[in-house]
Amino acid sequence: MELLEAIFVLPFADMIDSPEFFMEVVVGGLLTGVLYSLVALGFVLIFKASGVFNFAQGAMVLFAALALVGFIEKGVPIPLAILMAIGVMIALAWVIERLMLRHLVNQEGIILFMATIGLNFILEGVGQIAWGSDVKVLDIGIPDETFEFSGMLLSTFDLSAAGLAAILVVTLSMFFQYTTVGRALRAVADDHQAALSVGIPLKTIWIIVWSVAGVVALVAGVIWGAKSGVQFSLVLIALKALPVLILGGFTSIPGAIIGGLIIGVGEKVAEIYWGPVFGGAIEGWFAYMLALGFLLYRPQGLFGDKIIERV
Repeated sequence: MELLEAIFVLPFADMIDSPEFFMEVVVGGLLTGVLYSLVALGFVLIFKASGVFNFAQGAMVLFAALALVGFIEKGVPIPLAILMAIGVMIALAWVIERLMLRHLVNQEGIILFMATIGLNFILEGVGQIAWGSDVKVLDIGIPDETFEFSGMLLSTFDLSAAGLAAILVVTLSMFFQYTTVGRALRAVADDHQAALSVGIPLKTIWIIVWSVAGVVALVAGVIWGAKSGVQFSLVLIALKALPVLILGGFTSIPGAIIGGLIIGVGEKVAEIYWGPVFGGAIEGWFAYMLALGFLLYRPQGLFGDKIIERV
């Protein structure tokens, strides 16, 4: 009886008794969720254009952040270093298309998936050889101060990062929805051969989408690297995007946003109000339990394409 009360009664009573603190937790979760959405966007972009889950997206986040830090350590001004890092990710997209993707056109999805697993280890290895494995400090000039607003403690860094991520998300959504290239990307995802037959240059489209995913990885690497240091554990941040993708859908940019916000808020609220009941540290696995529930009842996610099977 006491356990049921601790799970179903006391947390909600605490929320009612201290609404300011509850709103602070929710806002903190929303800001974290925007960063999760940013990582998930890289997966969505490549899945929409090639129909494959890019296991190497986390390694791309690390690789982009390492490239940026490497340029800054050599004395390159930050704005120029960012442009050079973007150039590195575009060059990486060209290499990936040239050496991997063009040889796997119309292959089974599992083959492309296995290829991205190999790419993941290659990027990690090249990153370690080129820039070392030490934790690197990344300071891009975003202030990190805490201030009070309506009884809530907020961080200027979190707000700036969330604003930057939100701008990128809106830009990408408009790019996919209203541009010729965006429509071509969707056509390529539906059917490679059909896209080729109507004159869509598959190789060029793949370079574009991997370049865009590389830029998204750079933004994610900058934000997470500035927050916790550029280290090889950044590769694991891709795992945090999995529940976001399951909730929002693998083919939906708005789904990545909504899924990230749900996961971000859910993790923070669960950790603060239900964590003590389970001995704490439930933030690490709560998102996966929530994603499991979605898989059971809506496997395509909130905004994903409906699964239609012809028999």
